[in-house]
Amino acid sequence: MNDYRPSTMNQPYAGSAGEVVRNRVLRNTYWLLALSLIPTVLGAMVGLSTGINRVMGGSPGLTAILFLAGAFGLMYAIERNKNSSLGVVLLLAFTFFMGVMLSRLLGFVLGMSNGAQLIMTAFGGTAVVFGAMATLASTIKRDLSGMQKFLFMGAIVILVAALANIFLQMPALMLTISVLAVVIFSAFMLVDIQRVINGGETNYVSATLAIYLDVYNVFSNLLMLLGIFGGDRE
Repeated sequence: MNDYRPSTMNQPYAGSAGEVVRNRVLRNTYWLLALSLIPTVLGAMVGLSTGINRVMGGSPGLTAILFLAGAFGLMYAIERNKNSSLGVVLLLAFTFFMGVMLSRLLGFVLGMSNGAQLIMTAFGGTAVVFGAMATLASTIKRDLSGMQKFLFMGAIVILVAALANIFLQMPALMLTISVLAVVIFSAFMLVDIQRVINGGETNYVSATLAIYLDVYNVFSNLLMLLGIFGGDRE
């Protein structure tokens, strides 16, 4: 009994099986992430075409409450149902909701003469960030999960500052928030993708939700910065 050890013949199989699972989760995550962009775009179109974006712009405090209640409520529901097909449906509903919320910023940028160009630039910049973080996540051998605690604290600071700036209306603070958000959520993206690659996240619904939030925040804050520095008012 004391000499018992797992058979070395089983070890390659276990490692191979684990890699198969990781690859499947990563593949499903990327597919679902790509799919989630469709309801995001549809939600933004609905927000713009119905004038919801203007209503949100006129009531920033109420919009913030609606955003927090809707976003956190849907995220809770997604996590509760992540092991069933309902989790996928809820995730797509969440991305539609986030698209509607994004329409306020999109409407502001589209009010500029070069608004469409700025949106495409922000989209391209986000794609570059995503590609860079995915590449780093697959090449860096060091486990980066220890960064999550500090990144989470940074995200909380950004959230509190953003809520405070609804009432303070300080352009310098808004600029600082956007710059920090791009940095923090880019780092979050790196950590979240590496967690999937390393097998730390085995549920592709949860993985997609985390990475989608990273992508969403990088895009929206890049667009905000582009609107501030590169926007041409008509």
